[in-house]
Amino acid sequence: MLLSARVVDITTLDADAIVNAANEQLAPGAGVCGAIHRAAGPELARACALLGICPTGEARLTPGFQLSAKFVIHAVGPVWRGGKAGEAGLLASTYRAALRLATELELRSLAFPAISTGIYGYPLQGATEVAVQTVRQILEAGSSVDQVIFACFTPEVLQAYRQAGVAA
Repeated sequence: MLLSARVVDITTLDADAIVNAANEQLAPGAGVCGAIHRAAGPELARACALLGICPTGEARLTPGFQLSAKFVIHAVGPVWRGGKAGEAGLLASTYRAALRLATELELRSLAFPAISTGIYGYPLQGATEVAVQTVRQILEAGSSVDQVIFACFTPEVLQAYRQAGVAA
């Protein structure tokens, strides 16, 4: 099992799948979601529209289209509401759902952004701790996935993963 974090554009990674920090409508959005949709091409939005709604804490799968990654796993994290609305549990569920899909397809490599830390407002350090702990638990329990990259948008995000115990 290899966990790593680096400052990288997730849309350029040659992983079996990349994870999109999606909204419940699976529509092109801002931030990493918008970047993934732009890089994958208009086919991604059409494929997402056919899937319908994806509730918070769940994930859906589409092809990667024009991306290097074979698949995009659209995972919907929670909006931060102060920490008393079950956000940590929902965020952990989001990571579990993405890894479940990857395991069902017997994928080996997966890249995650820092889900919910952008416009959804989840505090960065808390979100990275949930992400790292959840991913480690699942991989240690057994999964086809043996490489996870935490794709960081900025050095600040990278530092949060370092503090959560993820190496380069």
